Amino acid sequence: MFFAKPEKLTLPEASRALPGRDEKMPLPPRHRVFGSPLDDAFPGMEVAFFGLGCFWGAERLFWRLPGVVSTAAGYQGGLTPNPTYEEVCSGLTGHTEIVRVVFDPTKTSYAKLLKAFWEAHDPTQGMRQGNDIGTQYRSAIYTTSAAQLEAAEASRADYERGLKEAGYAAVTTEVLPSPPFYFAEPYHQQYLDANPRGYCGLKGTGVSCAIG
Repeated sequence: MFFAKPEKLTLPEASRALPGRDEKMPLPPRHRVFGSPLDDAFPGMEVAFFGLGCFWGAERLFWRLPGVVSTAAGYQGGLTPNPTYEEVCSGLTGHTEIVRVVFDPTKTSYAKLLKAFWEAHDPTQGMRQGNDIGTQYRSAIYTTSAAQLEAAEASRADYERGLKEAGYAAVTTEVLPSPPFYFAEPYHQQYLDANPRGYCGLKGTGVSCAIG
């Protein structure tokens, strides 16, 4: 049985959210895998945002995909500007752990990223992934264009049908236009490249996603 404080399982109202700060999180000079600056403009590339539990394993999932040119761990979907990891863990910022994925649309597609997203976690668990419990672990897709939003919503409906046929509950994944993204602390960036034996909480359902 899972136990957690109520504030870890319910998104905070604005009046209870932590105030945050104006200062942005410092960044490492380079992406550990790709060698490029994390805050590059990446002309001609597209950006997507995915939350599927702990961002350590989620980031590695995406940097390994063909056509992806950069990834970053961060926080999104909450109320507190420039939150710290400890603040996000408190449940009083409203953020979920997110991976920003920059990809080359001439070498891969958003549909392929969606397929990897759905198959790598259980999107029916609400405010947790496995033993990771709290609002910061909720499943989310935050989109950067009308085309992405349409594709993400369609993929959610399609994958939910497959999950229900396999006996799973309804999908709880948020699909919304992208709110502000805040980079996580430097030690979170490409964590499993620096710590290959570190924790990875990814665990899919075994249900295949037909798109992609």
